[in-house]
Amino acid sequence: MARSRWPALALAGCTALCGLVLAQPASAAPVRYESEDQLISQGQVDSNHQGYTGTGFVNVDNLVGSYVEYTVNAPTAGTYSLIFRYANGTTANRPMNLTVNGGAPKSVAFPATGEWTNWQNVTTTATLAAGSNKIRTTSTTATGGPNTDSLTVDTAGTDPEPPAGDTPVAINGQLHVCGTKLCNKYDKPVQLRGMSTHGIQWYAQCVKTASLDALANDWKADIFRISMYIQEGGYETNPRKFTDLVHGYIEEATKRGMYALVDWHQLTPGDPNANLARAKTFFTEIAQRHKDKINIIYDIANEPNGVSWPKVKSYAEQMIPVIRAQDPDGVVFVGTHGWSTFGISDGGSETEVFNNPINATNFMYTFHFYAASHKTNYLNALSRIADRVPVFVTEFGTQTSSGDGGNDFTMSQQYIDLMASKKIGWTNWNFSDDNRSGAVFKTGTCSGNTFAGTSVLKPAGVWVRDRTRTPDDFPTG
Repeated sequence: MARSRWPALALAGCTALCGLVLAQPASAAPVRYESEDQLISQGQVDSNHQGYTGTGFVNVDNLVGSYVEYTVNAPTAGTYSLIFRYANGTTANRPMNLTVNGGAPKSVAFPATGEWTNWQNVTTTATLAAGSNKIRTTSTTATGGPNTDSLTVDTAGTDPEPPAGDTPVAINGQLHVCGTKLCNKYDKPVQLRGMSTHGIQWYAQCVKTASLDALANDWKADIFRISMYIQEGGYETNPRKFTDLVHGYIEEATKRGMYALVDWHQLTPGDPNANLARAKTFFTEIAQRHKDKINIIYDIANEPNGVSWPKVKSYAEQMIPVIRAQDPDGVVFVGTHGWSTFGISDGGSETEVFNNPINATNFMYTFHFYAASHKTNYLNALSRIADRVPVFVTEFGTQTSSGDGGNDFTMSQQYIDLMASKKIGWTNWNFSDDNRSGAVFKTGTCSGNTFAGTSVLKPAGVWVRDRTRTPDDFPTG
């Protein structure tokens, strides 16, 4: 089955990581310190990029050792949030070492923001003494650090506030697998519906404040799938950069009350064991940092292909314990062979999985379909599968399996009806402005900041938005 859904670089809307939005946690009594008022070594105060606060921003020199040192007052000793407002108009992370009162350095990532006028926040924590503290950020590479606008110290501490309101996460809380269903904190089956990004190495400009606000508030999505390719210019080219991107996207989903599905998007090679060491490194860090969140789901193998089911099963049984060691109650998704079709696209059937199931708990198998290519035999298989094992549709389209071509909305609706009746959750491919018909936005949309409504959508986008907006009856008792 053809799966060439990634663009040639010449066709991609963005070949660099841009438009990143990072966490901006609320605090009860934050205190802001303008960077231009602090001690600067090997740098200068500039005002040539609009959007800064105060009288300017600090532009440190492009060399190792340039720094800004903030003098910060803490009312009491304890752990505080340090929120740096910065811009990084390059295409690469510009990390800095953070030291407090001359102590051991801690590396803080400052990923690309796309433009020097695109100011974003990055948050870390530090232990401060009562009274005056010296907080220094020092460049660690020859390219120097980002432009820094300010440091905000959250005097309320760093404990996250519990989710409130009527967001999917606030209503459902920590999910778990019960029987063949995904269940909420009340042990009631739920159906999550949402969108998958395109590969973030190409379409990071489509994931920003305005688009995520639209996804959460206009589309009313429950879940946001973060599609991080491993090859094809993805994770293996710069593990630190892509891991930091995923960290930021998880925080953004969390702020908006959506579930964050972390997609280890192995595709070529199709055997997930080829990336086993990388997967262990990545998921250990992701699970360690976000283990206390109640909205994170781990998708450890996107589309195994050209590989037998026993090899996929072996990979899963090695990876699930890696995540469990950090996050004991996190739900894990596992792709199946034949491009996540339970082997059907390889001429097999789901019985191979049924007869040799993964030895683990609190996990779900995944299934993918593209309605213009995958007709009634796939639909019927999904129905049988959902009656036997936990399954989640982490990727589907109304087009052909290439993510392009004409839309088969009639067949797609049959899938939607089936998934609704059996509480099978889904994420649609994909939340970008790629030129293919499977990308929901019209080409060029992601260069702007208008994402709500239907005027910016292709036909597939209008169709899937309408079905995402139909609220699920999340049971609470």
